[in-house]
Amino acid sequence: MKSPVRVLLIGAAGRMGTTIIDVAKADSEIDIVAQCDLSDSIEPAMKNCDLAIDFSQADAITEVCRAGLHHNRPLVIGTTGHSPEQCRLIENAAQSLPIVFASNFSVGVNVLFWLTRKAAERLGRDFSAEIVETHHKMKKDAPSGTAKTLAEVLKAAQKIRNEIPIQSIREGDVVGEHTVIFSGPAERLELTHRAANREIFARGALRAGKWIMGRPAGLYSMQDVLGL
Repeated sequence: MKSPVRVLLIGAAGRMGTTIIDVAKADSEIDIVAQCDLSDSIEPAMKNCDLAIDFSQADAITEVCRAGLHHNRPLVIGTTGHSPEQCRLIENAAQSLPIVFASNFSVGVNVLFWLTRKAAERLGRDFSAEIVETHHKMKKDAPSGTAKTLAEVLKAAQKIRNEIPIQSIREGDVVGEHTVIFSGPAERLELTHRAANREIFARGALRAGKWIMGRPAGLYSMQDVLGL
């Protein structure tokens, strides 16, 4: 029988961290052997794991990458809100490590990315696009990482440089809702994804962790994990 993947969970006390712990209990292929939070040192915990999953804060990425490089451990990064410099740090680390870096680990959202690209390609310039995203009032970054990814997908598909309008709403305890709106002459198309709970992200992150094991160094997305 194949041994379970030993995981270091960074940001274990957060909303996503606690959900991952709960979901992992029912997954025989995953063993969360270490947990880190804001005041904990990451490098000692990295030593005895097979990979690290990071759902902490953007400012932790320097230590996450440093520890991963030092111990040659794959990384799954689900934290959002990184600065351009922090994103470059991840890209540099991916030259030596396999890293899955995604703004959203939901299977449904990643299919939304794919559908958005296909719709933008087929509809063309006659349709303008905008994004509306809603999250709980405790979410720190706005727009969400998922909305930013959707905007990049639209810009690439439509071959434009103009920024895509994004409306960010923060209210209640909404887990996450994203809608891409295409408005054309006398018609309108909407693509919407609604997350009912955080388990969809947790399952996706654990799936990415199992997928990344044994992969060559490189920066991978959840699209790669799903083969989209």
